[in-house]
Amino acid sequence: MPNEQDYLDHNRSLWNTWTQGHVTSDFYDVPSFLEGRNSLTKIELGQLGDVRGKSILHLQCHFGQDTISLSRMGATATGIDLSDEAIKAAKDLALKAGTDTQFITCDVYSLPEHLDGKFDIVFTSFGTIGWLPDIDKWAAVVKHFTKPGGRFVFAEFHPVVWMFDNDLKEVVYSYFKGDVIVEDEESSYANGTGEKMQSVTWNHGLAEVVTALLKQGFHLDHFQEFDYSPHNCFKHTEEFEPGKFRIKHLGNRIPMVYALQASLD
Repeated sequence: MPNEQDYLDHNRSLWNTWTQGHVTSDFYDVPSFLEGRNSLTKIELGQLGDVRGKSILHLQCHFGQDTISLSRMGATATGIDLSDEAIKAAKDLALKAGTDTQFITCDVYSLPEHLDGKFDIVFTSFGTIGWLPDIDKWAAVVKHFTKPGGRFVFAEFHPVVWMFDNDLKEVVYSYFKGDVIVEDEESSYANGTGEKMQSVTWNHGLAEVVTALLKQGFHLDHFQEFDYSPHNCFKHTEEFEPGKFRIKHLGNRIPMVYALQASLD
């Protein structure tokens, strides 16, 4: 099984490859984004509220569309990601979009070695914590960068979804964190890569996540579960309402997304 350095190397290589296809994919639709489309979903926007004048740290930002969207909304936004290619693309995108969004190449756990200061809001969303082995360590980083009186805003795919195989037909993984999950990926959620690569992930149940934040002194202010995904990134989906996707054969019988806000005294 990969050790800590192996998982970073595997996943950095994976995301470097994926980024090259994502920037030209229909899924991310960069042309409409540059024309002004806000890439944040209604779920994220509902949690964030009015961000004008706020400083925001965006963890695991990929190639920066959501971070740049926050800048366009009036925030002072900084995005971080472990992928060199993603941050390179993010800086290029910010230049084309005409924003002052800042980006740093860094994995989450080592961020305190690369960034000073605290933020009004720490934010991360959709497909993030599964790439991290230690949620307590993650929560400590979130606290490290949150101002007293600041907020953590989080939206993520529900851990129930990650219990299924990639075809979403059988339950093959535990809901709870167990052994590392190493899978061969022939394509990303956004496009085919033409190259077989390994992903290294972990499942994290809701109690694990919430408890880690509470242990760091956060107060849980809002928690919500949704029976749909705002992103069409799974197999066998149907769009039952505009911008709302479910696994067709599972209907509304499973949660697909959760979101929370937590504050720090």
